This record gives sequence, structure tokens and C-alpha cells, in this order.
Amino acid sequence: MALTFAERVIRFNKSLHYTGKLPKGFKVLNPYLDNPETMEVMKQFYFKFYHDTQKRKFIIGINPSRHGAGVTGVPFTDTKRLDVVCGIKMQSAYTHEVSSVFMYEMIKDYGGPAEFYKQFYINSPFPLAIVRKTDDHKWLNANYYDDPKLFDMVKDFMIESLKKHISMGIDTSEAYVLGKKNADFLKILNKEAKLFGKLTALEHPRFIQQYKSKQKQIYIDKYILTLNNMI
Repeated sequence: MALTFAERVIRFNKSLHYTGKLPKGFKVLNPYLDNPETMEVMKQFYFKFYHDTQKRKFIIGINPSRHGAGVTGVPFTDTKRLDVVCGIKMQSAYTHEVSSVFMYEMIKDYGGPAEFYKQFYINSPFPLAIVRKTDDHKWLNANYYDDPKLFDMVKDFMIESLKKHISMGIDTSEAYVLGKKNADFLKILNKEAKLFGKLTALEHPRFIQQYKSKQKQIYIDKYILTLNNMI
């Protein structure tokens, strides 16, 4: 019997492990190893919204943040929205993540999580959190493209990860990429590996929340129109 979309995602997440090199000062965090409850709430989420064999469109982020998927195991979902919107409570952590705020406001306008997740799957080309050490020895969120050496070192892993995402049941005719810079790098990967027919870029939720919050509804409407292929 064929595995459901949920079972494929869970299998992928269970096997997630980065063994490649990293430039000095960078580190990869695996939320599933750091907190056993992350694996449990992640399973609950995917069984709740993805336990079918339906194909979905792919929304591609950058890499998980420490406060979103880096804790919950669910992209663009902090513990607050996992609980209040998705009905899945996490006991061992409480996080608030700005990108999650925008995504769930957009998901609400789209028709709610059940309707949205029935059609879309969100993940990242580098599906684990990346952090970099600052001069004063603090660890901050980092993006896979922040350093040319980092991108070169993780590129093959990202292509392999994207292929695994596609094998779960992704419609490859068009993928939606969050963040203009992310889209530039996804074009490089797509040219090399020929993964998607078309890449459509949208402003990243963090950018909208930080710099365009007064125009948030305009961006929510743009997301919905774009995702429905009405632009």
C-alpha cells in the first residue's frame, strides 16, 4: 500500500542528518535530536493535515529558524500558532516567530490550515536550522546563502533534499520561493538539477513583517492571488 504524504514527510524528517562540511563559525541544528517532543508534535501535524495521497504545490523557504521549525519541526510554525491555530500543544517549549505570524494570517485568509495544507507543502532546500557565531560568541540564525563557502558546501545536500521533497508527491510544474535572494539561489540549483518547470518568487514573510507591516494585507492578498495562479 502506498505511503501517505504524511508518512513520507515523517520518514524524511526522521532520517534528516547533515554530515557535510561547514565553514568555520557555522553550525547546523537538528531539532529532532535536540528535543524528543519535536518529533512527536511534527508527526501530529502531518497526520492531521497530510494523511492522504494528494499531490501538493511546493512553497520553498530558506532554512528553518531556531524559533519556528527549529523548535516545532513544522516550517513557518512557532509553538503559539501550532497550538492556537493547528490545535497541537507543545509542552516543552514556547516560541514566537515573526514569519509564522504572517504565514498564519495569510493561511487564515486563504481558508484556514485544513484548506491550505490540503493544497500546499512548505519546506526548505536546507531543511535544518543553521546558526553562525558572532564576534561576541553568540549564536544567531543564518541563511544558507550568507557565505559563498557555506553555499558551496551545502549545495549538493540541498539538491538531494529537494529531490526527496519532490518524491513525496509534489507538483513540479511551478514552485513558489519565499525571498528574492532565496529565489536567485534556487534558480542556480534548478538550472543544475532541473527540478521545477517554473520558479515564482514572493517576498519573504520576515521581510514583510519587519519592513512592510503597514502594507501587510496587500502582501497577504498578493500571496493568495499568486498561489491560486490569478496573477
